[in-house]
Amino acid sequence: MDSDRTAHALQKRARRNRMLATAALVLLAGGGYWWYLDQQGGERVEADAERTAERGRDAGAAARPEYAIGEALSANAPVPGADAGGGFREIEWDALVPKGWDPLAPLKGLDLAQMQDEDPRAQQALETAKRYWQEAPVEPSMDGARVRLPGFVVSLGGEGEAIREFLLVPYFGACIHVPPPPANQVVHVQAGAPLQGTRTMDPVWIEGVLQVERAQTPMGDSGYVMRAARVEPYVEKGR
Repeated sequence: MDSDRTAHALQKRARRNRMLATAALVLLAGGGYWWYLDQQGGERVEADAERTAERGRDAGAAARPEYAIGEALSANAPVPGADAGGGFREIEWDALVPKGWDPLAPLKGLDLAQMQDEDPRAQQALETAKRYWQEAPVEPSMDGARVRLPGFVVSLGGEGEAIREFLLVPYFGACIHVPPPPANQVVHVQAGAPLQGTRTMDPVWIEGVLQVERAQTPMGDSGYVMRAARVEPYVEKGR
């Protein structure tokens, strides 16, 4: 029974993360990159992001696991929902999404991949989706929850320096190679101690008290914040 519950939890997490990753890729493939650059500040941010990724590849190619764009972290820890120690409950990203909320709702019935960038229907749909994701509802029951959550780092500080502030996102490439996830799938993290050697797209665990609080950053909007967070590397079995 325990193994069945574990398998079900893994499948549920994989489905949710694949759906969110697919949504981001659909936006990108459908000409959505124009609003992504506009949101992030244009060519300057695009170049900065590419330099960040290049430094990460050069500095950590040997030690850093390889992930594909849109890939989520697999569970290799206790069953989500279990107490991870110290009163912190390990959760899935699903827990941050209100029941019934659909990230693809603004794109229903549209085949953006078949539309040209200048098509008014595509532009309107993408602008609607952008606002919809930025205003994504949060799960109020998570306010004040003591949790532990794995994800990828999107640094809000200088790469190559000890960072203390970053966004945690559920899949590789978010905010860098594809548009940001919905705000309810982004946690604004303020680390309790400077993180030496941590780079954008490094996989980590965060642990602390989650709060419902929206923030706008140059790399994307977040619906949650975790202050004084404990941050540790995420080590995936088999990589």
